[in-house]
Amino acid sequence: MTDNSTASWSSVFSDVVHGRFRHIPRGIVESMNDFDDSSQEWRRLFSELLGTFFLVLAAAGAGMMGQAFPETISRTAAVIAPALTVLAVILFMGKVSGAHLNPAVSIAFALRGDFPWVRVPGYIIVQLVGASLAALFLQAVIPVSASFGSNYPASGYTDGAAFLMELVLTFGLVSVILGTASGAQNLGIVGAFGVGSYIALAGLWASPISGASMNPARTFGPDLASGDFSSYWVYVVGPIAGAVVAVGVAYVLRGHGGGRAGSGAAQGAIKVEVEVPEKD
Repeated sequence: MTDNSTASWSSVFSDVVHGRFRHIPRGIVESMNDFDDSSQEWRRLFSELLGTFFLVLAAAGAGMMGQAFPETISRTAAVIAPALTVLAVILFMGKVSGAHLNPAVSIAFALRGDFPWVRVPGYIIVQLVGASLAALFLQAVIPVSASFGSNYPASGYTDGAAFLMELVLTFGLVSVILGTASGAQNLGIVGAFGVGSYIALAGLWASPISGASMNPARTFGPDLASGDFSSYWVYVVGPIAGAVVAVGVAYVLRGHGGGRAGSGAAQGAIKVEVEVPEKD
């Protein structure tokens, strides 16, 4: 292999890692440009529904499988499975919708100025639908209640303790998401490994108290399927409050959002709306 060809492949690899597509064949570029039509919003929504379905399939499925088949799935496996699922989903469809998979993340991106508020309700609705479909599927296949795949405060711990845990955990998660999406970091798709790693680590040490949901949709699906919404407020208010704190910290660290990198990460590659074009 010549030095020129080696340099060319190095350039291609660098572009892929950082989310640049200069070396993609013209036919593929033209196909991607077809997405620049606002009537294609359904693609984003379907992407969020599908991604959240897969997330809850792993997150709730681990708990339900553990109940149906005792001593087969450890707590470690139960928290790593959804983390790896999020990593995979971001890698395979992050460029379509931004792969939020979480109402708290959608709200955080909107507060940051990286995502249009008008699209937030649609994202949240399909996230809840995707989570519910996953839980209903699991409950139909596995002969145990979907409540075994949901999140509840641990016995002996108050809703307040679980709320504080969810707030702090989600603050960390959204900080990682906003940070890796920023132009300052310029990590591109490599940011998926940071997000997946954080979810796994948070679950490993914090799941015994609150379940380490960090996601209102992830808990909503199993609660709907089982009909048990006890303490659900913890998994709505806690993650959203944590997301708001993370947005404030992001402003302290990096100033205003709305730049090209953050907007691209939040919205995917379909008709990105940049609020501050001059900002990276």
